[in-house]
Amino acid sequence: MTIRETAIAKIQQLPESLIQEIIDFIDFITRNRQTKTAIDLFGGDRSGDWSRWFEATESLEIASQRTPTAPTTEYQQQLLGKYRQQGLDL
Repeated sequence: MTIRETAIAKIQQLPESLIQEIIDFIDFITRNRQTKTAIDLFGGDRSGDWSRWFEATESLEIASQRTPTAPTTEYQQQLLGKYRQQGLDL
């Protein structure tokens, strides 16, 4: 008897009330596998890269802090300067 046949035989012995749990578990395994495949496809887990990027951008300082009375255009210039420090062209 193959593994598939064994699994099917065991499922067939379960009461009807447990079948939905089996279906939910199979769906969970399928989604988990698809996620792992997608991570492998795109070169691995990038969460560490994103964390380092957020830490780096949060540590950048704006030349002077915006005050409530500062004109919006000055704030926009400071924000653009911060983006340029990050290597972004706007």
